[in-house]
Amino acid sequence: MSNTPDSAVRTYLDGHRAAFLDDLAEWLRIPSVSADPGHAGDVRRSAEWLAAKLTDTGFPTAEIWETAGAPAVFAEWPSGDPAAPTVLVYGHHDVQPADREDGWHTGPFDPVVKEGRLYARGAADDKGQVFFHTLGVRAHLAATGRTAPAVNLKLLVEGEEESGSPHFPDLIRARADRLACDAVIVSDTGMWSEDTPTVCTGMRGLTDCQVDLYGPDQDIHSGSFGGAVPNPAAEAARLAAALHDDERKVAVPGFYDGVVELTDRERELFAELPFDEERWLRTAHSHATAGEAGHTTLERIWARPTAEVNGIGGGYQGPGGKTIVPSKAQLKLSFRLVAGQDGEKIQQSVREWVAARLPAGIRHEITFWGATRPCLTPLDHPALQSVVRAMERAFGQRVRYTREGGSGPAADLQDVLGVPVLFLGISVPSDGWHAPNEKVELDLLMKGVETAAYLWGDLAENWTSHS
Repeated sequence: MSNTPDSAVRTYLDGHRAAFLDDLAEWLRIPSVSADPGHAGDVRRSAEWLAAKLTDTGFPTAEIWETAGAPAVFAEWPSGDPAAPTVLVYGHHDVQPADREDGWHTGPFDPVVKEGRLYARGAADDKGQVFFHTLGVRAHLAATGRTAPAVNLKLLVEGEEESGSPHFPDLIRARADRLACDAVIVSDTGMWSEDTPTVCTGMRGLTDCQVDLYGPDQDIHSGSFGGAVPNPAAEAARLAAALHDDERKVAVPGFYDGVVELTDRERELFAELPFDEERWLRTAHSHATAGEAGHTTLERIWARPTAEVNGIGGGYQGPGGKTIVPSKAQLKLSFRLVAGQDGEKIQQSVREWVAARLPAGIRHEITFWGATRPCLTPLDHPALQSVVRAMERAFGQRVRYTREGGSGPAADLQDVLGVPVLFLGISVPSDGWHAPNEKVELDLLMKGVETAAYLWGDLAENWTSHS
């Protein structure tokens, strides 16, 4: 259980590290780029490779799950204890496109170890972080003398995350009975830094849209008609300008309804992190911070809802001048959502806000591209505390808390399965997700393995879905 001897786990890991890394390198050589139809065969080969490796690991069930797009992998290893909690680990086996010409020092699908780092596309996002669970569960068994994990362990590894997970919601709804669990562990995230291990407690949701504005039936002369008929490009600019008030709060009525506010303790924990704003600005390629008044930068990107103008256009864009009133314009908006907000209600509020602000003579259409719900795990949740304790044993220091400003499929799992989502990731910002020369720090990767080795016993001893 949670009293697994640390020395026994580490001895096992020392003896199996080299073979583990050899296997991971073999998987990384498969260019499972889901966004490129030319790599569809490679994505399938990646799924088949993983299913076979999970069988070798000891999972009595390892299956390829077909979707309307790329295949996912499901594996299951019952504990044999009817009282044990059931845990589902989520990750993905597809990767971002990568070519040597993008600026890679070596071939993106020719893994290279250099100075304690493994360089390859997918090393951190997400094959490395999926694969550490295979060695972690074996170390858990070896150190405890068990023949099955202390929890009922399931894995779901999708093949389209880097393409927006278009078929993932349908997959988990169709397979909800097989995926039933007490908690989800997402291993597709990161830590604050190598020196500051952290656990993520939430991700924001997302809904985005395009607003198309139509005025005259064709472009018309600005001298003959300008100032006497509505201009859709000017109205797009007015909408963009009206999106926030003077304190940078989103001005759409009802936008903040239901928002779960930060507690004083959460604000204190955010403030404890070694945040260097100037360095962060360099990472953001920006020159000053801005945002909702009364909140720090970390609070703004992790725990506050936001609205952004992603694009605005209309009328003549060529060289020189062309004195027209354009016939149409376009505005692209995105809204990041936090716990307590409902994406469908936000969409309706935006529709009503746009309609109320446009003058007669401007027709409009709004197209939304779905909604991803936010997810948030309370700091005192017992399953979260198991993750924290396991990480602290592995890292030998206090683990702090972060959130993610982005969005992902974790909320789909939370909504469909009705269980809390927890995050266990060991990647650091320098790993370069989606960038040339993506890498994973090998010592941190092994800390992820060690965390997983401790986690299953801690969860079994300290938490069930009814505790």
